[in-house]
Amino acid sequence: MDIAIQILPTLLLGAEVTLRLTVISVSIGCVIGLFMGLARLSKSRILRAVGTAYVDFFRGTPLLVQALVIYFGIPQLINDFQTWLAVTYDIPRFQTFRFDIWAAAILVCSLNSGAYIAEIFRAGVQSIERGQMEAARSLGMTHVQAMRYVILPQAFKRVIPPLGNEFILMLKDTSILSAIGFVELTRRAQLINADLVAPFPIYITAALIYLAMTLTFSRLVDWLERRLKTE
Repeated sequence: MDIAIQILPTLLLGAEVTLRLTVISVSIGCVIGLFMGLARLSKSRILRAVGTAYVDFFRGTPLLVQALVIYFGIPQLINDFQTWLAVTYDIPRFQTFRFDIWAAAILVCSLNSGAYIAEIFRAGVQSIERGQMEAARSLGMTHVQAMRYVILPQAFKRVIPPLGNEFILMLKDTSILSAIGFVELTRRAQLINADLVAPFPIYITAALIYLAMTLTFSRLVDWLERRLKTE
């Protein structure tokens, strides 16, 4: 108990980093997901292919592997390309490229979240009755105008609950980034345990902090869902 009280302020700093990363990543993921979801619904084969490839890749591969590829793999690819240019064309080599850990964490989580949000938006748009689009077009609206002013406002209302669930899932999944050295809640617990060697009180305290955050947002999502059903 004494250890839990002692380490709580440090773990709460990690929780703040976890929460900040989740908010930024899901916000960016919403933008990516909206465009990719609409691409999946597009009449253009190219746009549909791009949207499908993106969603399939980031939903079909583990977040940990994505983090390793982006944080370690891409810098190696860039540095190897620089070396090839320097050797082949006898030009000075640029400075060794290395990802900033925050930039890599945001990129990984945003791309991953965007793939799931794309499917949420796609399902939300498809849940709107076809008659809505036909009515808007009959009033002289273009397809884009109908989507912007008629379909998307209704779809946004329906996707708020699943977006909340995606936020909660991403909040927990950020713990995976401890594998690349990103110091969020789980990584702080690991660093504390390396000094104190008291795994049970340290990790159970971290787990309870995660539980407190997820339960809080779960209740908020439930409240939003009930509120939207009554409107």
